[in-house]
Amino acid sequence: MKSQTDEKALLEGLAANDKRSAETIYKENFNTIQALIVNNNGSSDDARDIFQESMIVLYEKACSGSFELNCQIKTFLYSVARRLWLKRLQQQNRFTSPGDSMEVVVPVEDDIEAHEQRDAEYEMMENAINHLGEPCKSLIEAYYLQKKSMQEIAANFGYTNADNAKNQKYKCLMRLKKIFFTHYKNGNGDE
Repeated sequence: MKSQTDEKALLEGLAANDKRSAETIYKENFNTIQALIVNNNGSSDDARDIFQESMIVLYEKACSGSFELNCQIKTFLYSVARRLWLKRLQQQNRFTSPGDSMEVVVPVEDDIEAHEQRDAEYEMMENAINHLGEPCKSLIEAYYLQKKSMQEIAANFGYTNADNAKNQKYKCLMRLKKIFFTHYKNGNGDE
C-alpha cells in the first residue's frame, strides 16, 4: 500500500504536468478500471475512454489547489470511473429497446437461474415432507407452517408435555433432513 506522501507527490506531479506521475498513476490503475468496464458490458475502448475521463477529473481536482484526497488514488479513480460508466450505460439505454436495457442493468439470467434453483429445492422439500409420514408430517407443519407452540402441539398430538413434543419434533426433523438430502444428492426429488 502506498504511503500518503507518495500519493500526494503523485497528485502534485500530475497537477504540474509531470509525465512520470501520470504514467505511474496509469500503470497502477488502468487494469482495475478496464476490468470494471469490461466485466460490466463494456469494451477495451470504453475502458480507455472512461479511464481518460477519470484522469481528467483527478487532474482538475489536483490543479484546484483545494483538493484533499481522503482515500487512495486507486479508490478515487475507481469511484469516478464507476459513476461515469453507470451514467454512460443509462444514456445508452435511451437508445436501446427496454429488453436490452434490462440486461445491462440487471443480470437477469442469474436471477432466473437462482429462482429456478430455489423452486426446485422447495419442491424437493415438499416431496421430502410428503414422504415423512405421520405424525411427523403433521407435527412439522403445525410447528413451522401453522406457528403453533410446543404446548399446543403437545395437547393436540397427545404428548405428556412440551419437552416430549420438542423431542419428537427433533426426531422428525432428523428424518426429514435424511430424506431431503438423500433425494437432493441423488437428484430424484420426484419419486
